[in-house]
Amino acid sequence: MGLKPGDPVFVRPDGMVDADLLDFVRSSTFRNMERESKRNYSTDMRLLLDFLSSRGVEWRQATQQDLGDFRDWRCEAPENPGQISGTKWDREAAAFTKLFKWAGVRPMPVDISRPEDRAADSVSSRVSWLTPRTWGLWSDIGLRGHGRGGIPVPGWDSRTEIRNTSFVQLLLSSALRRQEGGSLLTFELPTQQLRHGRYCHGRIAGAVTRSKSSRVFYVSVDAVGQVEAYIQSERAWAITRAQATGRYERLPQMRLITRMTGGLKPKVEWVDRNGVVGERELSRLRWMERQSLFLEGPEGPEPAYLWLTEQGMPMPPERWNGVFRTANQRCEKVLLTEKERKVTRDLRLTAMRAKSPYATPHSARHSAALYLLIVLNQLVETRYGLTKAERRDFALLFGDPWWLVKTILGHSDVETTKRHYLSPVAHLQLESILAMADTTDDQDKGTEDLDGVFARLARETAGIQDIDTLLGTVS
Repeated sequence: MGLKPGDPVFVRPDGMVDADLLDFVRSSTFRNMERESKRNYSTDMRLLLDFLSSRGVEWRQATQQDLGDFRDWRCEAPENPGQISGTKWDREAAAFTKLFKWAGVRPMPVDISRPEDRAADSVSSRVSWLTPRTWGLWSDIGLRGHGRGGIPVPGWDSRTEIRNTSFVQLLLSSALRRQEGGSLLTFELPTQQLRHGRYCHGRIAGAVTRSKSSRVFYVSVDAVGQVEAYIQSERAWAITRAQATGRYERLPQMRLITRMTGGLKPKVEWVDRNGVVGERELSRLRWMERQSLFLEGPEGPEPAYLWLTEQGMPMPPERWNGVFRTANQRCEKVLLTEKERKVTRDLRLTAMRAKSPYATPHSARHSAALYLLIVLNQLVETRYGLTKAERRDFALLFGDPWWLVKTILGHSDVETTKRHYLSPVAHLQLESILAMADTTDDQDKGTEDLDGVFARLARETAGIQDIDTLLGTVS
């Protein structure tokens, strides 16, 4: 039928598949979207379809009045306990626009290109930061099973502890997105250290990025070491068990890598179960294609995909959401009272939310960006001791900290970095704040001073989670 894995099927209230919407799903308008975008757009459209169905209106006959009423309910109606933000409405409006434009509905009930159909208060609400100390607390409790005393509680099951903690450290160190870091192949893990040896650099394939452009990424040696520890322990054990049970032999598709070419555009060459030879540029391999790639190991074929489930199978990037969700729930269980846990997170008071750290895969990217900005500002402002004129020359040669962070994040425009990630801290005049931080050549003291800067930002800026506000001042 032309459906791909993950494609939605819309069912009418009478139990029959909606043929028009099936054609839309199979059209080039929809099928060329990323799998995650398909899922998001489908759930958004389902809400609108349910709303129109409750009115007895076929979606092709929807009017601007219908969409106006729907928007009012979603965003403004006092009776609606689950009002959405302007950013969420703009995403829904984009999904509806794509559907109505494909169907040729005229006049368009909603059009995201019209100013009146966009939300005036559309600002990214997904920005979330945790300071380095708070990430440590979140990881210890949520991923390592520690209690308030800092030691694992009895009965803690740690079968995937090394995998989960190394993945989080990889994102925190590299500022990669969930899909970018979650779809790495084993031979894409950086091994070449920079000149001073504290960071490694690798290349992320364009096919797994949002911009579809390959770029260099940097990750600390410590984070790479943690990933290597996972490869040699939990990952190796999962592969051994999968081979022993013949799990890989039963896979319907396996592409055994026979050769990796070098050069500016490295290619992967393979042979499948039927003996058919194929090849693809490494940068063009999407995450789903990567899951079928295998390498010949000592005991037989093993996945080239870096992150594996307990069963030894490639782990889809969206599965990491569940890992983070479970860790958040564990933090709540340890740090909140039973009465506080009964209140859902969206209804909790700010003081109650501040007692338990809350993180998502994208929080790691945001936090890494904030950390990079502060460190770069500290280096330029205090360590180098540059005058205003010298700092201007430095910016002309190497770019200012905003531009450098934008490059590492893979944004095409520095304004995107400022607006969607770090704009809430721009008004604090980071240069002045960092100037107050003590600086020293001693490495341990420098780390303490950086923690103090983060603590100050958390006190003066909404949305930054720090351990001082969670557990009280740390001595």
